[in-house]
Formats: sequence, structure tokens, C-alpha cells
Amino acid sequence: MKFLKRCWAETDLSAVGYNLCEYKKLLPEDTELMCVVKASCYGHGDDLIVPYLQKNFGVKYFAVSNLIEGIRLRDMGIKGDILILGYTPPEFAPELASYDILQACTELSYAQALSANAKDTVRLHGAVDTGMTRIGVHGTAEEQADELAEISKLPNIVLEGIFTHFSSADGIHDSDEEYTRMQSERFFKVKELLEEKGIHLKHAHIKNSAGGAYGYGEGSTLARLGIILYGLYPDPAKPLPFKPKPVMTLKAVVSQVKWIDEGTAVSYGRTFVSDKRIKLATVTAGYADGYPRALSNKGEVIIRGKKCRICGRVCMDQFMCDVTDLPDVTPGDEVILMNSEINADTIAALTGTIGYEVTCDITSRVPRVAVIRGLIKQSGK
Repeated sequence: MKFLKRCWAETDLSAVGYNLCEYKKLLPEDTELMCVVKASCYGHGDDLIVPYLQKNFGVKYFAVSNLIEGIRLRDMGIKGDILILGYTPPEFAPELASYDILQACTELSYAQALSANAKDTVRLHGAVDTGMTRIGVHGTAEEQADELAEISKLPNIVLEGIFTHFSSADGIHDSDEEYTRMQSERFFKVKELLEEKGIHLKHAHIKNSAGGAYGYGEGSTLARLGIILYGLYPDPAKPLPFKPKPVMTLKAVVSQVKWIDEGTAVSYGRTFVSDKRIKLATVTAGYADGYPRALSNKGEVIIRGKKCRICGRVCMDQFMCDVTDLPDVTPGDEVILMNSEINADTIAALTGTIGYEVTCDITSRVPRVAVIRGLIKQSGK
């Protein structure tokens, strides 16, 4: 089937490469990149981006959310280490081993269950809770080190590393900096205690996108590069040392153009009523594509280089916008819903969320297309 231009997302691989290279400049030479590619690269298309990262930049470490995502990468031919940051039911320990995928380990009882179900060696990175209070071994640094040491002794288990996650490295307040430094000190204390027990790990990683950008977590062997790789900010309120390039451009087309008279109601609920004669364009995207309904009556799109205001509620598959000032707009014209000017952070500010959610919400029915040096490749082709 030919590429269907109804609603689609263009993934700029050149922007991915730029963001990666600029971020890497901020890291110590001995800190390697672990690219976080979960949720299909935060909605950008993992089959487009991950092979590009491996082939063009030699990335050897990837992080995913779950076993299905990990196996998907292996099926793409991805080599190197793949770390599952989330949960895998213990009965899938054989699959972890056979696909050579590392598993985050949250506590001794979970490691014991993995060990009991394993037929071959399962590789683990132990999660250390230093203040995110999400996953990881609890207690004092001494108690955490003792628990991790017990995990390392289990049959069919190899504890290759430990990690933790900053909760506030992108924060703008002094207390955020203090908390982040506390997390770092706590984490490396656990590492030190493990070394005193004779447990020498290949990796101890704490840097996330924000941590690496702002210089936290000195001594981390890996920097887990996530949101910045895709050209967005961990928190738009805090500048980065470089300006990342948004990777996604979300597009649709005009399907109909018509003039409406003053007093005409538009879309569900009649939340927009024209106060003069205006020209409307119907656009082929809606909330079933992941375009937020919360943009109703306040979002803007770009048609022929001009911003056009959304009129009425965004529907499941379509919405309308004011094109009165565009004399030549016709059905088939491209509509830019999101790009470097109206990016995911811009949309997030209008809809009360974060850029991460905006890109992740773009649904699977929207084709992803890779663009690099003018060449186009569709995801899954």
C-alpha cells in the first residue's frame, strides 16, 4: 500500500544525531551512553531510531520498559546490552536468558523468584532506592548493600550493575539540587560498601537526561539519555547547556474548506460560535491519533507557513481551524500539528501535561516516517 498521507509523524534522524552528539559533549570521557528507547522511543518509532543509533553512532547500551520491547529490539538485530527498567514476571526468566536481556532487580525476593525459574544465567542490574521511592532495595545504605550482596550469591544470577534514578535533577530550586546531590552520595555509598564486600560491578549508573546535562552523578559509568535525545527538555523551565532539536513533526492534511456565516456553531457542544463570516478548514487528525482534545478552541496549527487557530472541539478523527487569512488553501494542503515551532513542550503547556506524554500519546495508527537528508522511510517497511 502507498504511504497514506492523512495523519503521520516525521522522525528527523539528523536531529537525533545532533542531540546525541551535543549531549555527549557534556559527559566525562569515561561515561558511556545508554539510550532510553522505551515506549517506541517515546512515541518516535523505535524501528527507525534504534538501528540508526547502533549503526551510525555505535551505541552499545539501550534501556526499555519491558520484555516485549527488549525482544523487539533483538528481532531488529540490535546487539549490545538491553536493560529492562520495569518488571518482568519471574516465570519469564528463561526468555531473559535466551535473549540475553538484562533485568532491573528491585529486591531480594524478586531475585530469588528469577533464580528459581531460571535455567541459564540471568543478568541483573540492582535498583537502589535513593529517594525516588518507586522501585529498588530499601533501608539504610548498609542494609541496601547487604541485600544486594545476597542477590549476587543466588544461583543462575549475575549481578552486573546497580542503578538509581534522580527525582529532581531538572528542578529549579536550591532544595532540588540538595536532594539530587543527596541521592548521588547515597548511591555511591552503596557502591563503596559493595566493593568492601568484594563485589566489583561492571556498571553503577545514576545519570539520567537531566543528571548528565547538569553535571550530577559524577562517577556514573553510564548516562541514560532519554527525553533530550528526542529534542525535548526534562523541564522547559530550566535551560539546557545546548538547544536540543525536536525530532518529531506531526502532520495532517486539509480535507475540506468552506465559508461559514456569523453565528454559526462549530463542532461538538457548540463551544465555538463564529462572531463574523470566516473560512474554515477541516483537518484530518483527532484525539484517536493522539492529538489532544484539550487543544480545543486554543491550539494552533501551521498551514502554508501561517498559524491558524483551532475552532471548536477536537473530534476523534478531525478538527476545524480558521483559515480566513489564507486565500489559496485547498484540500490536500499539509497541516503541521507539531514541529520545532509548535513542539511537544508547547502543546504540553497548553494542555497541562509534559512533553513526554504528548509524544508518547501519538497512537499506533499514525505512521512514523524517518527523514534524513531528504530521504523518507516508513516505519515497519
